[in-house]
Amino acid sequence: MKYNNPVLKGFYPDPSVCKVKDTFYLVCSSFQYFPGVPIFESKDLINWKQIGHCLTRKNQIQLEKINSSGGVFAPTIRYNDGRFYMTTTNDTTHQNFYVWTDDIYSEWSDPINVDQGGIDPSLYFEDGKAYFMSNGEDDYGVPGIVQCEIEITTGKKLSSSKTIWQGSGGRYLESPHLYKINGGYYLMAAEGGTEYGHMVTYARGDAPFGPFEGYSKNPVLTNRNLGGYEIQGVGHGDLIQDNEGNWWILHLGFRQIHRWMTYHHLGREVFLTPVQFNEDGWFVAGDHGTTTRSFEIDYVEHDIIQEEKKSETFVNTEWDMDWCHLRFPVEENYQFGENQLTLKGTDVSLDEADSPTFLGIRQKDFNATISCDVSIDEGEAGITIYMDENHHYDLAIRKNGGKYEAIERLNIGDIKSVENMVELKQENKITLIIKASNLFYYFLINIDGQEISLGQAQTRYLSSEVAGGFTGVLIGLYTYSKDGSNEAVFDSFQCEYLESED
Repeated sequence: MKYNNPVLKGFYPDPSVCKVKDTFYLVCSSFQYFPGVPIFESKDLINWKQIGHCLTRKNQIQLEKINSSGGVFAPTIRYNDGRFYMTTTNDTTHQNFYVWTDDIYSEWSDPINVDQGGIDPSLYFEDGKAYFMSNGEDDYGVPGIVQCEIEITTGKKLSSSKTIWQGSGGRYLESPHLYKINGGYYLMAAEGGTEYGHMVTYARGDAPFGPFEGYSKNPVLTNRNLGGYEIQGVGHGDLIQDNEGNWWILHLGFRQIHRWMTYHHLGREVFLTPVQFNEDGWFVAGDHGTTTRSFEIDYVEHDIIQEEKKSETFVNTEWDMDWCHLRFPVEENYQFGENQLTLKGTDVSLDEADSPTFLGIRQKDFNATISCDVSIDEGEAGITIYMDENHHYDLAIRKNGGKYEAIERLNIGDIKSVENMVELKQENKITLIIKASNLFYYFLINIDGQEISLGQAQTRYLSSEVAGGFTGVLIGLYTYSKDGSNEAVFDSFQCEYLESED
């Protein structure tokens, strides 16, 4: 069997996975975007289909006016006794909590808080008991991976929080997950920070609270020493066994814009790496401990067709699955049609840590052509290539006085500049086109069948290395007006992904 990485492209970081019968379920971080914590399902670990979100109501998570990369941190999904649980951190309130559902295609419960600090919480179930773990400090001030037993119906602690492992020596010990395999307990974690030094490490013991012995060859998986290699930042994984008994790690990683340019802007994505257990009970992962762009697994006999959607439109995407809002949307400002979107503007702009009228879809590959027909009556509307409130590129139509014009605006930190403007001779409708490559975005408009260039901008200024934070680029449709009274219509949106240039 051969497959390509990543198996889930675009800004879907911090994956966690569980299996129920022959189906796998996966969740990812969502930070300031709403609905929160997207859920995917798969039969083969390679092809994933989104089926919903865990956090769909305002009372489940505080997102109002939080800065980018706040909000919902790394989730974990687990299944026990007929019920799904998703545990995560509300970074806004520094509170760990979980929600549950008996029907993964339906709504999830209200939050149940756990009085244990840190981030990246996880659950482990055994013999009617529920164990809750996170990183941080225990009740005695000892840092590391911290665990307590809880009452699963209420979140009440039934034991003190105790540090059970302090990692292999890397910084930012996080992402703990506990498993029982062949009678032994395996504690897997991430170290090195979710950047170029990221890595997966693990330990094993004879009981849920340890003591745990670290794997002598930690890290078991990392790309930190692969200079000039596209895939970097490998870490934060979850271990899973497939339906044939093979083991895998689903984990995050990111793709550099160029093998010798250490920038990434698509966000942290989901990668799949094979795992094999040795006779001594320790396991190894990947290609000599690294993750590659493709794996050919000779011990898996059947072939899997890896499907990939090369074109995304209003018609072949779902408004409540593929698209998302910045924080809590004002719902009456969104009107959804079959191949049309109508947005009502407010006086909240993309430059604010607030809720502008915005609907975004994740950019999933470097090379793409994005287009949409946009019409307005007043104000401004267009397409934004959005990293956060301080880093985004806008291609828009706006009314300036009594005239309409197309603009290219670059927002990089404190520098916000309209780089080019074309007057539209009273036309209030235009086709906006953005062509994306590894290194540049190109901004164009179509007037009477003729493409006119408004300029270009480097992708690296929207990267995590420049902007900071934990998110990735979204392709956003937005509208705005100073008096909050305009309406914009978006027709025939298309994002067509092209073959890689390399």
